[in-house]
Amino acid sequence: MGLWVIGLATSGAAAAALPDSTWVALPSLPNQQRAALFALAVDPSNNQVVIAGDAQGSLARSTNGGAAWTKVHPGKSAILTISFSPNTPGLVLAGTRGGGGLVSHDGGATWSAVRGLEGRSVRVFGFALTVMAAGTDRGVYTSANGTSWTQSGLPNVSVSALAVEAIHEPVRLVAGSDSQPSSGGLPLYQSLDGGLTWKSFTPPISGTITVSLVAGPLPPIGNVRPLLAGTNSGLFASRDNGTTFSPLSGGGLLPTSDYTRAAFITTHFDRYYVASDGGGSGAGGLWRTHDSGQAFTSLRPPELSITALAVSNDEKPVLYVATFRPSTHVATIWAYHDTGGIPQGPPATPSASASGVRATPPADISLVEELTRSGQLPYIALGLGALAVVLTAIAAHLRGRHR
Repeated sequence: MGLWVIGLATSGAAAAALPDSTWVALPSLPNQQRAALFALAVDPSNNQVVIAGDAQGSLARSTNGGAAWTKVHPGKSAILTISFSPNTPGLVLAGTRGGGGLVSHDGGATWSAVRGLEGRSVRVFGFALTVMAAGTDRGVYTSANGTSWTQSGLPNVSVSALAVEAIHEPVRLVAGSDSQPSSGGLPLYQSLDGGLTWKSFTPPISGTITVSLVAGPLPPIGNVRPLLAGTNSGLFASRDNGTTFSPLSGGGLLPTSDYTRAAFITTHFDRYYVASDGGGSGAGGLWRTHDSGQAFTSLRPPELSITALAVSNDEKPVLYVATFRPSTHVATIWAYHDTGGIPQGPPATPSASASGVRATPPADISLVEELTRSGQLPYIALGLGALAVVLTAIAAHLRGRHR
C-alpha cells in the first residue's frame, strides 16, 4: 500500500512542476459553465498563484499552478479583466461587465467592491508608480490606492484598451475605443498628465476597433517604451509613443486578425507574446517573438481561439491560456512552461466557424500517435513508471517467498 501512496504523491508533485514546452490541460473552474473565459492573471512574485474569472461573475484562485481551484468571490456580473499590481504586492484588481470593479489586498484570497465604479463595465487596468487607471464604458477613471476611483476624462468614450507609456511623473497614458469611428481613421487618446487632460490623435493603423494596447519595458537606450496596438484587423508596434506605427501582421509575419492579448517577458523590451481569438475566422493563435516582431514563432496552442492570457514574471515563463471552442461552447484553461523548445501537446483544431484554411486532423490516427500528441503524455509516463516500481517490488517479494 505504501508504494501506491508514493506513486500518487509523486503524480501530485509532478502536476505542479510542468514539463518543458508542453501544453497541459488544467482542471475546470468550480461550477464552470459553457461560456468563454476572458480574464486570467498570475502573481508576478509567484507563478503558482493564478486567478481566473468567468461569465457568471465568479473569481477562482489557485495556489498550485491551476492544479486545483477555490472559488473566492461569487459575483453576478461577468468578469472582463484581472490585473495584479506590479508595484504594490498583494494588490489585485478585477473589472466586471456593468458591475463595477473589485479589489483584493491579499493576493486575491478575499475581494470587495471598489468605490466610484458602480454600474460601469471595466475592461482594462493600467499601473503607474503613483496612479492606477481603469478603462470603462464611460471613459477613464483613476485611483491612488485601487479602492476609490474618480472620473478623469473621456466620459463619452467607450474605452476598450489602455496602456501606461510612462510610469514616472508626468504619467503618460494612451487609450483606445471599441466604438467604430463615423469617418476617418481609428482614433486613439493620449494623456500627458496622468489622465487629467486628454487629446485625440489618429495614428496610421488599420481597423475600426481598438482591441488591445500594451506598453513594454524600457529599452537599454532611450526613455520610450514599445507600444503594441491590436485592432480588429491587425497588430501594430510603435517606438515613438504612437507617432508612427509599423504593421506586424500580414505579409507572412502574422495572420491578419484581431489581436486581443499581448504580454512582455519580464524586463525584455523585445520579447513578448501576442494572441488572437480569430474573430470567428479560424485565424487565431498564440505567437512569441524574441526580436521586437521581426520574426514570430507559433506556440501551437491546442485550440486556436485564445480568449485570455497570463504570463508569469520569469525568464522562462509559465503561460496560463484560456481557449474557447464555439461549436461546443467549451472553455479550457491550459498551462505551458515556455523553455524555448518545440511545443508539444494536442494539435490545434479549427472551430466550426473557421474558414477552412486549416484542415481537421485525420480520423485514422493511431493510439501511439494520439498519446504522443497528448498534453498528458508526461503524466502517463510517470504513472507507467510508478506501476513498474510496484510490479518490481511484487516480483521481488514473490522471489523472496520461494527462497
